[in-house]
Amino acid sequence: MDALRIPDRLSSRLPGRLGGERADQAVVPLVRLTGVIAPQLGGPVPRSVINSVSTEKVLERAFTTDNAVAVAIVINSPGGSGTQSALVADRIRGLAVEHDLPVLAFCEDVAASGGYWLACAADEIYAHPTSTVGSIGVISSGFGLEGLIERFGIERRLHTAGASKSRLDPFLPEKEEDVAWLRRFQDELHGMFRDWVVERRGDRLATDTELFTGEVWSGAKALGLGLVDGLGTPRSVLAERFPDAKVTTVEGRKPLLARLGLGAPAASASGGPAGWTQVGAVDVALGLAQAADIRASWARYGL
Repeated sequence: MDALRIPDRLSSRLPGRLGGERADQAVVPLVRLTGVIAPQLGGPVPRSVINSVSTEKVLERAFTTDNAVAVAIVINSPGGSGTQSALVADRIRGLAVEHDLPVLAFCEDVAASGGYWLACAADEIYAHPTSTVGSIGVISSGFGLEGLIERFGIERRLHTAGASKSRLDPFLPEKEEDVAWLRRFQDELHGMFRDWVVERRGDRLATDTELFTGEVWSGAKALGLGLVDGLGTPRSVLAERFPDAKVTTVEGRKPLLARLGLGAPAASASGGPAGWTQVGAVDVALGLAQAADIRASWARYGL
């Protein structure tokens, strides 16, 4: 009986040895980290948000890929939470050390603020000449709404135990001592960010007085400042560095219903519109606020 022969046009679609791929072929897993960096506030994590929860499984799968010779991480993020940036970066470093694999980071449109914090978890950083890189600083934003509630005759009642519990409340007039406290806190976080960059980049950094001012640069300029090690795309750099390796994209697992092509139920248990319970209404409001914040984060870099 003749052995089963798989047509060439199909063999490339089959995994492992069935597709003609050598069992010992070197592999470079590629992970994409795209979005604003923010904590998980409950419910499913939006695809446009990076945090320690959303990245845990995909990073583990990348670093435990059979025959991996390196891990590539493509970053497209305007930043966000300093804590989540540090947690994800620490996880990348821990896995890199545990599995003795070099990490190469690639900056796409933006690797700024927390996005650059993530890039520094890599052993080498590459960018496109047009990428936006840097923003090594700390920012806080909010609104002063005390005049708004007065205009509509709204009386707000706030009771606290502890003189600092209502610090920087958006419905109260801003106090100089509160702003001074915020500045000290920002300076502390800024120092941590600066120390992380210096630790990871070392003597590759240029002695530029604006390096830690929160300024951003093009990828081409960032190369001269030592913020990146080279210019190029994942395709070009990995083909040159690992010519015999197969680059495979590692993605997070979708929920079971999504993998089966099924959506959420059409109506809530209360009989109202889909998901429109009291809790659902709050989630919608929070989601809209988060979406606006995400949009503003990208808009700072012209995207």
